[in-house]
Amino acid sequence: MLRRVQQYIRDHQLLSPQDKVLVCVSGGADSVALLDVLRRGGYECVVAHCNFNLRKQESDRDEQFVRLLVDEYNKTSVQTPVKLFVKHFDTISYAKANHISIEMAARDLRYSWFDQLALEQQCRAIAVAHHQNDQAETLLLNLKRGTGLRGLAGMRPKSNGWNRDMDNQHSKSHTPIIRPLLCTTRDYILHYLRDIRHIQWVEDSTNSDTSFQRNAIRQQLATYTKAEIQHMAQTASRVQGYIDMLNAVDSQEAQMVRLYEELREYNFPEIEKMFYAQKRGEGGKIFYADYYTATLKKGQWIIQPREPKN
Repeated sequence: MLRRVQQYIRDHQLLSPQDKVLVCVSGGADSVALLDVLRRGGYECVVAHCNFNLRKQESDRDEQFVRLLVDEYNKTSVQTPVKLFVKHFDTISYAKANHISIEMAARDLRYSWFDQLALEQQCRAIAVAHHQNDQAETLLLNLKRGTGLRGLAGMRPKSNGWNRDMDNQHSKSHTPIIRPLLCTTRDYILHYLRDIRHIQWVEDSTNSDTSFQRNAIRQQLATYTKAEIQHMAQTASRVQGYIDMLNAVDSQEAQMVRLYEELREYNFPEIEKMFYAQKRGEGGKIFYADYYTATLKKGQWIIQPREPKN
């Protein structure tokens, strides 16, 4: 997973070598894996942990776990020490004062603090642990509620983010938000922690409460194959590309969609890999569909028929 994430960071220009990055760590598997991968990748990590005081002893347990995790990194590594910052929030009072849900209040509070802390610590980016399952969850959740084109679009690998100002309006954050784990799935993250790195994490007991729609959809996704989840995540990213094309924005997502449209009739299953091979100038690279091969020559794809698979 380390090589995959490092390549994803390079492809999307999320960070430069040895950048300082604010890593948002809840103590759950996803954020613990994110911290480990970025730390092993040579980035200077500043850890931010939010205690929303919503789950009583469990919230304090999570905070203590993150403190011990950072201490362990600092004891066993010769790299620049990991700085840890912890913030306590009165989430319920904030939600009532702003007439918003607890979930939205927690989101507002954490991203506003992350942005402030990143500026203070001179971090190049704010790293969050969204992955392909999160893309699929959001897509299904929006479909269930009813949505427009933007509701079908995926999270970008890098975005400006947002916070809510005092007049309850959305505004851009000062530091970009990056999502280095959008190249992988939840199952592989668990495999990485459990079987490769042997690192522990904590579980949020509220994640099993299916009265929350997202949790119910998460359990539904557990019955999907890895390939199905990846296809949903790719579709969400593709929709974002179409939106950018409509708005005349020449983003990587839009460029990838153009390649997808150019080659769609041939049904190549690895359009994203083909896009980055072309972008990196990997001449001679060959990709396969059921009835065709695509060979990269002088920056162009040469399509040729092939014998079908048995």
